[in-house]
Amino acid sequence: MEKRVLIFALALSLALLQNPVQSSTDVPCNFPAIFNFGDSNSDTGGLSAAFGQASSPHGESFFHGPAGRYCDGRLVIDFIAESLGLPYLSAYLDAVGSNFSNGANFATAGSTIRPQNTTLHQSGFSPFSLNVQWYQFHDFHNRSQIFRTKGIFGELLPKAEYFSRALYTFDIGQNDLTAGYFLNMSTNEVEAYVPDTLDQFTAVVKNIYGEGGRSFWIHNTGPVGCLPYVLGRLKIKPAQLDKAGCATPFNDVAQYFNRKLKQAVIQLRKDLPLAAITYVDVYSLKYSLFTQPTKHGFAESLRACCGHGGKYNFNIHVGCGGKKTVHGKQLLVGKPCQDPSVWVNWDGVHYTQAANKWIFDQIVGGSFSDPPLPLKFACHTHHPPH
Repeated sequence: MEKRVLIFALALSLALLQNPVQSSTDVPCNFPAIFNFGDSNSDTGGLSAAFGQASSPHGESFFHGPAGRYCDGRLVIDFIAESLGLPYLSAYLDAVGSNFSNGANFATAGSTIRPQNTTLHQSGFSPFSLNVQWYQFHDFHNRSQIFRTKGIFGELLPKAEYFSRALYTFDIGQNDLTAGYFLNMSTNEVEAYVPDTLDQFTAVVKNIYGEGGRSFWIHNTGPVGCLPYVLGRLKIKPAQLDKAGCATPFNDVAQYFNRKLKQAVIQLRKDLPLAAITYVDVYSLKYSLFTQPTKHGFAESLRACCGHGGKYNFNIHVGCGGKKTVHGKQLLVGKPCQDPSVWVNWDGVHYTQAANKWIFDQIVGGSFSDPPLPLKFACHTHHPPH
């Protein structure tokens, strides 16, 4: 009898190892890799590799120099990697010093879900939209396995089985909303293209599932109406500002996008029965940072730590690290604040390392997730034991 029990237990263990998505939820997932898709909120060097480094003082609080991130230090994706015991993700586009053995980052600053009809120079939006990031992943998946057998590449590229066991993270959509507003679209016009935007998003998730991806961690979009680059650039009437000073119409659109995104995730679960898909509400957390900064240990919320001029310390023409020529000399005018750790906003668009760390600390346990699964259980389709 004991022998039969032992054989059954061994068979069950093997089955669980072979199936990355599990309904038994008492075992952490042990993700061997992360593949990330997104925009500047999770770009660890993609845009910098393609168009030149995010200059100093970006990176100063942790990396002590530029590190491809539009932040003074680490991003939420960096804290996710740390918590899973994985190295920081190398950008897929970065040919210098990259190691992809534990995943790759396809995100670039300025990326949108829907391809834009403008150049980076014209609009500030990246040519590496989500469909391009998917093409890059597809190519990486195939070619990495060819090159793993050649020379030094075995140690720099992920093993074949990592693709089904990896965590697939998404943080994208914010730029799709602001792109419309920057083209002088009305709120109704922006909302009108959200369904098409999300159709393109779900198509990419389905494509990754088709290549073996099973564990998906999807962030919703943040309160764009609280960011200096929106507050300082778009015409906003005083009556449109809430008590915290955020622009209500833009936040309403972000919440509309998030409701539609959640519906899309629910449908994806039906369409992809073997997938574990976690929807993470970072909007609520980010909005809380802007409305109750002191409660969370921050002194400044709506102004940019690193910038130049105006009500929000933000100037579209002279950003963080920006210089001006005065009497033939280059002077730094886009200077950082003295203590970024008590500021929510870094450069008018992005969050500080301190804010990113606070956001990560709230989401890692699953309190803001649907289903409410901790990060380390995100390969499971049911709730973990309490």
